[in-house]
Amino acid sequence: MSFSDSIRNYYEQMVAEEIVAQLNAAGREADTDNMADIACVALNRLPPKYIRYEVDMAFYMSPDELVMTRQRVRDGVADAIRFVDAHRRDDDLGNDIA
Repeated sequence: MSFSDSIRNYYEQMVAEEIVAQLNAAGREADTDNMADIACVALNRLPPKYIRYEVDMAFYMSPDELVMTRQRVRDGVADAIRFVDAHRRDDDLGNDIA
């Protein structure tokens, strides 16, 4: 196991959970390809926060920072969903190109 297997971006799990929540709230099916596109857009717009353990952030983040972080994730995911919806590829719309 390399050291890179023990680090991750803190936002990844939060973004994944928020994507599912927002798509479900909108009555939309959460398919893997669409979710991956949304996650990439959202994560690229959030500042990276690399951690080894979840407790690392819980220990260093104040309650106010946690609230702001969650709001940033909600807003980022909502913006990413709109962006991905507005930039759908032809193959995403069922218009297969031969």
